[in-house]
Order: sequence, then structure tokens, then C-alpha cells
Amino acid sequence: MSKLKHILPGEPIPRGSLFHERRYRVAMAEADGLFKGESLLDIGCGNGSQTEFFARHIARCVGIDLQVSRLAGFKRELRERGISNTFMIGASADHLPFKDKSFAFVTCFEVLEHVPDESKTLQEIWRILRPGGSLIVSVPHRWWVFETHGAELPLLPWNRVPFFSWLPRRIHDRWARARNYSLGQIVTILKRSGFNEIKTRLLTAPMDVLRNKKLQRILRASLFAGDTTRIPPLASNIFVCAKKIA
Repeated sequence: MSKLKHILPGEPIPRGSLFHERRYRVAMAEADGLFKGESLLDIGCGNGSQTEFFARHIARCVGIDLQVSRLAGFKRELRERGISNTFMIGASADHLPFKDKSFAFVTCFEVLEHVPDESKTLQEIWRILRPGGSLIVSVPHRWWVFETHGAELPLLPWNRVPFFSWLPRRIHDRWARARNYSLGQIVTILKRSGFNEIKTRLLTAPMDVLRNKKLQRILRASLFAGDTTRIPPLASNIFVCAKKIA
């Protein structure tokens, strides 16, 4: 497990992001039985902008976030959208306040890279998942061109230096604000935590951070057109679906 000196809590992606849509579409394709009226826990729900995609199809949906100040906005959005099957509470990923085998599905998007202890978080997810349940997770991809969460680099005010994420782990983790992962690494971590039937996809970068909208449209229509890619430098994140086979 990586220990980062400058690790920071995550920030929710704003509503309307293409990345939300991409994760949702890939989850629909890869997570067996996701939309059959079961229960789902969304870890790190933030403002709920991603949670709402899944709440449409789930009988009972629960969102948790360590930063409880965001949950008021989530509750307001739920009321305005008429969503009544979703609840949210303040809680930590490494100490989930639920009984064993409480959920059929757990989503955990862009969270593992921020938690103090990956192993403890995954142990908790395993505990509250039912046998046969699925964990759906996404994490930053090591071979994306830019460091997605930035780094505390000396003398460099712009902290998303190209190819910084490609540096050896001991250098990257000294300055980075969050972990990143290769496909092999995230699969190994999940297997060690007891998960099986692991399916992975490389998620194409949504290019949301581009301020030049014309350039954004061009890139989205060409290099970054699909939801997934087989070309590692075009993938900002890794999508994983894994089962608890007990």
C-alpha cells in the first residue's frame, strides 16, 4: 500500500460531466444484474451527481461521504428531482456503519486513491457486500499523460505536469496528492482482498478540464470519442467490476 505525504481528500466532479455518463454506461454493460431492484451503497458520494444515475434503477440506494458539508446539497437535489429511494450519511470508508452482507452492490468512484488505508477500506466493502455481490470501482490510471489530482511540486505553481504520473512510484508518491494505479496493480489489490471475477476497462479521458470548448469538442469527437480505449495514454481512469464469491 502506498503512503503519500501530501494525500488530500477527493472533490466531487460537477454535475453534467461526461465522465459521469461514461462510468454509468460502462457499469451498465459490465456489472451483471446491476439494475434488478437491489440495494446499492455509493462510497464517497460527494454531491450525489454520480449516485443519482444508479438510484434510478435501485430499490434502495445509500450514499456516504466523509465530508458531510456536501450532503446538504445532495439532499436538496434529491428533493428537487423527486428521488425518494436514496439516503445519505456522513461516514468513513474504513469504518462503514452497516451490518455484514447489507448490500448487493457497492460503487466506489475515485475514492481508493485518497483513503489512508486501501486494505482496510476494501475489507469493509467485502464485509458489507452480500455473497455474489459486486464492487464497481474506478481509480486514476498511472499511464494517463497528466497527474489527475496534481502534486505538491516545489517551484511549480501548475501542478499537473505532463508525465509526472509515469515516474517511479517512490518519486511519484513523495509529491502526489493521490495514488494512481496500473491495471495489474489494482487487480492485485482486489484479489488480495478476496475479490474474484475481476473485469477491467480503461476509461477514455473526458477532457472536462479543457477551457477551450472548441478544442474539447474536437478531441471528444476524435481521440477521446469512445467510453473506453485500449490505448493506455488515452485513458485517465481504470474501471473495475469485481465480485465477492463466498
